[in-house]
Amino acid sequence: MDTTKTKLTIISGLLTLCFITGCSSSDDDAVINTNESSTPCTTLAKVVDVNPILFAANALVESVAVTSCTLNNGTSTQCYELTIAGVPANYDIGSFCPRDIYATADEVGIWFDGSGEVYDIDGEFILNLATLYNDPNWQLYDPTTGLVNYTSTLEACDGAVRPNVAPEYQNHCVECSLDYVGGGVSATYVIPITPVLLSSASSVGRDDIGLTLNGVTLAAPAPVDAILGAYTIAAFDDCAGHINPVAGYHYHGSAGCSEIITEDDGHESMFGYALDGFGIYGMRDEQGNEATDLDTCDGHSDDTRGYHYHAASVAENMFIECFSGATAR
Repeated sequence: MDTTKTKLTIISGLLTLCFITGCSSSDDDAVINTNESSTPCTTLAKVVDVNPILFAANALVESVAVTSCTLNNGTSTQCYELTIAGVPANYDIGSFCPRDIYATADEVGIWFDGSGEVYDIDGEFILNLATLYNDPNWQLYDPTTGLVNYTSTLEACDGAVRPNVAPEYQNHCVECSLDYVGGGVSATYVIPITPVLLSSASSVGRDDIGLTLNGVTLAAPAPVDAILGAYTIAAFDDCAGHINPVAGYHYHGSAGCSEIITEDDGHESMFGYALDGFGIYGMRDEQGNEATDLDTCDGHSDDTRGYHYHAASVAENMFIECFSGATAR
């Protein structure tokens, strides 16, 4: 099956969806309160079931199971158990850290700190860190040899990614290898088959927010303050993913590498599911335009896809602001 041309067609029901605080509805679980006070209520918004067929070949490493579950709003329903491979099914990961101050952008990965910028971690970036962060203590390279300090062993990786970074691994570019985690870390997610809209959004917190159709976890925002506070740069590859010894490879931003579902109407491509069961799509459509009517969780509804999210830019170090739907406990 060619998943790149699959369209979402499984519709489970119709709900009332409101976009302003205080708007009334016949179903309290079908109201989203946002700050979009100028947006009127729309009714009969489609809710689309999660569709396991959309996952790429080898993205799921176990058969999809159906299980009874209770959502965080008390709803008893049916959920899918989806076990992802933990490595992308459609590309090889890397590269990450430069090896010297002469490295070019096409040899390295990227860094983003939530400031609105995405940086290539090339030699020029390494040389300019003290200026970028206005702190003379940044020194990620040997000025004599031009070699960059990076975590080249499991011990170094482990010492650099823990909350209290060991002193010997400060002023390092941090990268880890899939070899340290046996080639990848699989993870099982329980997601409602039919999403249930909440009366008020819930926080994404510090836990995972979803999974991609190519088999990778969508993680919470990277703790950039802690990373920078230890004078480290946690390198991401060009797909906004990186590895740690516990979670393995995971994403902290949507860089387009997992957008494997093409929409026939030019809409942004789908690349994953949030844990509440709503689809997550890219930020820009085929014409390069962004949706302008998103609610506070970065979601909206249309007649084809029902309620769904649009991911933030990579530079924002996040995917969505909150969950509009109920998640499994």
